[in-house]
Amino acid sequence: MGLVKSPSSSSALKWLGFVTAVWVQSISGNNYTFSNYSDALKSLMNLTQLELNSLSVAKDIGKAFGILAGLASDRLSTPVILLIGCFEGLLGYGVQWLVVSRTIQPLPYWQMCVFLCMGGNSTTWMNTAVLVTCIRNFRRNRGPVSGILKGYVGLSTAIFTDLCTALFSSDPASFLVLLSVVPFAVCLTAVLFLREIPPAATSDEENEESKYFAVFNIVAVVVAVYLQSYDIIGIKTGAFSIAFASILLILLASPIAIPFHAFIKNLNLKDHDEQEEEGRIDEPLLRSEIVAETVVGAAVTVDNELPPSLKLLKEEEEENHGTIMVPTEKKRPVLGEEHTIYETILTVDFWVLFVSFLCGVGTGLAVMNNMGQIGLALGYTDVSIFVSMTSIWGFFGRILSGTISEHFIKKAGTPRPLWNAASQIIMAVGYLLMALAMPGSLYIGSMVVGVCYGVRLAITVPTASELFGLKYYGLIYNILVLNLPLGSFLFSGLLAGLLYDAEATPTPGGGNTCLGAHCYRLIFIVMAFVSIIGVGLDLLLAFRTKEIYAKIHASKKAKRSSGR
Repeated sequence: MGLVKSPSSSSALKWLGFVTAVWVQSISGNNYTFSNYSDALKSLMNLTQLELNSLSVAKDIGKAFGILAGLASDRLSTPVILLIGCFEGLLGYGVQWLVVSRTIQPLPYWQMCVFLCMGGNSTTWMNTAVLVTCIRNFRRNRGPVSGILKGYVGLSTAIFTDLCTALFSSDPASFLVLLSVVPFAVCLTAVLFLREIPPAATSDEENEESKYFAVFNIVAVVVAVYLQSYDIIGIKTGAFSIAFASILLILLASPIAIPFHAFIKNLNLKDHDEQEEEGRIDEPLLRSEIVAETVVGAAVTVDNELPPSLKLLKEEEEENHGTIMVPTEKKRPVLGEEHTIYETILTVDFWVLFVSFLCGVGTGLAVMNNMGQIGLALGYTDVSIFVSMTSIWGFFGRILSGTISEHFIKKAGTPRPLWNAASQIIMAVGYLLMALAMPGSLYIGSMVVGVCYGVRLAITVPTASELFGLKYYGLIYNILVLNLPLGSFLFSGLLAGLLYDAEATPTPGGGNTCLGAHCYRLIFIVMAFVSIIGVGLDLLLAFRTKEIYAKIHASKKAKRSSGR
């Protein structure tokens, strides 16, 4: 009839898939929870701190194999990728539970490394399936999609930690049961509903998506504040804890109302369109004219926006009736243009970004992996609150930095690397505070590390795409993510492990322990110095890319003024 019917069912299914994607991300931050059960592994296996930190490195090495999930995303369906991740996580964390619960005898060290690596790698399959599918489904709103999903990853550690504290009194074996079973069950749910669905085709659909994403952001902030309130109140027993867990699960389930709302709204819109169908007899003809005019206008616009070299090439093609004069030598792309992997790794800017990213996430991971021993060394018997605070404040760092940096690019063309530099300065101050071991410094330090680690992840992701393009972005991003296992090895496995063991006292059975502020003081001072190096690299990158961001600012300003 010439009319496009409102896709009520497909729209609702797309939002239902996004809700399940949020649930998957809410349980996919288990890589950051090692501190919750690391002390149990250390005592059961009689490990030194260096050996324990090497286990955490094995966990992070699993992320390095995430490139396999990236390659599979173009060949396997979303459900298959999710199933691979959930079964791998069930096996990896399930074996760890068998050891910690004393159901089986501790395995040889190398076998434990393999199972920790499997647990770490499982989340890369889940994240790849979720991110790739959702960005394809909502390609006109990639920023909000990335921010929301990554934000829930930041909250997932706090969700696991606080639920375990409320229901099982921080028992390590029970915590590992949660890490094994809950992601498995949630991924099976996502397998049923997460599919690739055609994205929004009109500006009205795009605006509707933006409104729904605002609701997701509000719910995420409410969950974060609720989790932080539970940590601050400190009442973690009895009926209060059960009530907390119940309300938290209700908050996490609440976005399920969005697909139902979308279905009802589009169903009503469909009925309304059918009632007005008879009054639109001439619409197909008018639409064809408009579409034709739009296509011609778009072609003119594209020609006007072509670089001079390509415009000349096009003119020569027309004059020669399709004979193209191919240049004999390809010009190397500049920043802001599409780069191949080879062209990317040959640039100074990529390696400046790579090393500065290492300075931020590497030292941050060292704190997260060693939070259990840091807390015990400073006299805290329960370190779960610090793990939870790092996660919650990491969420705020991810959400706020993405929004604020985007605002200042539109307003003044401020280079994104400046925000990385600011976060590195604050992170260095946080390390110095923890080195001084003043009363309450670990609370402040865990907040600072969480925020700055979140800023690093949220800022570096769009920075890489803005400098080197989107065509090969997936592989470029995975190369940058290699900093996670590399940073874990350098700062957690070597630096923290060796310096802690130098201060520790041997214990019967082959392990060791250390109590006092001196245990980690030198480690924090070294990491503060590394953070200062990161500041210098970020400032250098900001200076080298200021022209790129000035052009981005001018482009956004021109689009706003033209009303596009």
